Amino acid sequence: MEIILIQDVANLGYKNDIVKVKDGYGRNYLIPNKLAIIANDSNRKQLAENMKQQARKMAEALANARKLAEQLAETPVTVAVKANEDGKIFGTVTTANIAEALEAAGITVDKKVITVEQVKELGEHIAYARLHRDVKAEIKLNVVAAE
Repeated sequence: MEIILIQDVANLGYKNDIVKVKDGYGRNYLIPNKLAIIANDSNRKQLAENMKQQARKMAEALANARKLAEQLAETPVTVAVKANEDGKIFGTVTTANIAEALEAAGITVDKKVITVEQVKELGEHIAYARLHRDVKAEIKLNVVAAE
């Protein structure tokens, strides 16, 4: 019996895979538990259409992520923090601070995708934003003393 997996199934396959299983396993376990559907002609056509639409959406998301990465590379971000005379800052620069500075510059990036090493002094630093599985953008960060 051929089935189309609706969810990932351990030791069998991943979502949207067409696999062969024994009749009893398919009819008594996979189909009643909504893990799979029978791979007939209409379900195969529907799967093909869904895969085509999903590929188009993924390509669009990748293009948007690359465009945003270019914007981030071109836009230096300035964060003002309290610091002493020696250039040591009180506290640290967080991803929320970077996201707010980017928002002020007109670029919206979620703070959860931004990573930054601990910033303990004034100067130029680099933060990273993982915008897509394949796209990691570099953010130039300029930390200055607040007045």
